[in-house]
Amino acid sequence: MNAAPRCAGADPCALLREDLRDFAGYRSARSEALQGRIWLNANESPWANAGDAEGALRRYPDPQPTALRAALAELYGCAPEELLVGRGSDEGIDLLVRALCRPGADAILVTSPTFGMYAVSARLHGTAVVDVPLRDTVEGFACDFDAVAAAALARPVKLVFLCSPGNPSGTLLPLDGIVALARRLEGRALVVVDEAYLDFAQAPSAVDAIPEQPNLAVLRTLSKAHALAAARIGCVVAAPGLVDALRRCQAPYPLPAACVAQALAALARPARAATAARAGATVREREALAARLAALPGVRRVYPSRANFLLVRFADAQAAFERLLAAGVVVRDMRAAPALGDALRISLGTPAQNAAALAALAGAAA
Repeated sequence: MNAAPRCAGADPCALLREDLRDFAGYRSARSEALQGRIWLNANESPWANAGDAEGALRRYPDPQPTALRAALAELYGCAPEELLVGRGSDEGIDLLVRALCRPGADAILVTSPTFGMYAVSARLHGTAVVDVPLRDTVEGFACDFDAVAAAALARPVKLVFLCSPGNPSGTLLPLDGIVALARRLEGRALVVVDEAYLDFAQAPSAVDAIPEQPNLAVLRTLSKAHALAAARIGCVVAAPGLVDALRRCQAPYPLPAACVAQALAALARPARAATAARAGATVREREALAARLAALPGVRRVYPSRANFLLVRFADAQAAFERLLAAGVVVRDMRAAPALGDALRISLGTPAQNAAALAALAGAAA
């Protein structure tokens, strides 16, 4: 093991758990910058598996593939050293909680209704969850940044998770509000912006603000617009010192080589153009479906969305859910979420799939 670099000053590494600030982590065989012709340093099999004709699978993969980090950094507008790749953005959430929050002492802050993994990761780590609910307004759900700041300053909150666009709200948070919140919490908490759905919002990323406001971090994923959910490729974008600290907390080989190859193919120029076209088609479908849903008599409200789904309140959500299932259409039942006792979340599908969902709901409302 090598000694970990120290974090100091205004660097967000000062927010790390004190016992992890000099934590070196585990240095795997592939982490060493060594060159050679015969590799005998990782206890791998010298023979290929019968199902692996080329023998590539007998070797451990690169923990942080250089080509993938470079491609993602170019996509998101950051430097490779500002980016940690992992198993979807879920791993990024877990790493942040483990690295910054002392079990039984620190807390995270969420704004419900929101993605459930923030609270799940915190509770598995013995970390308290502070909830400052989104405000349900006539324009849709909105974040009360003043209330978030007050709650974060009143409690030992180390992480503030903001989902933008929100899941399940669909709300795109104002970037100036996010940056102002991070400024108010500088030295106290890291503001984490989950941008899993930003490709459907056609809006600027909080990544651009990290150099000036280093207590910001951003989560991104290839699971949504890039159609690689099964490959489990996500990343944390943050100040380089924090990225290095998170890497020391990460498992040795998080990225299967086959998944990395798929990700690199998806990030090639022609594939990125196709991704952008699909995202644009999804946005058009979203607006058309929202208008048609809002016209149904059994629909109470369709929330404005900047993501690839619509949050819908029903006069009888159970009847709507059952009618959709009877038609073979599976949507997400949100009725167990705070303040969403009459809501379903409908992901955008192909035009034919969206039409099938609408037809089922039109029958339920008739």
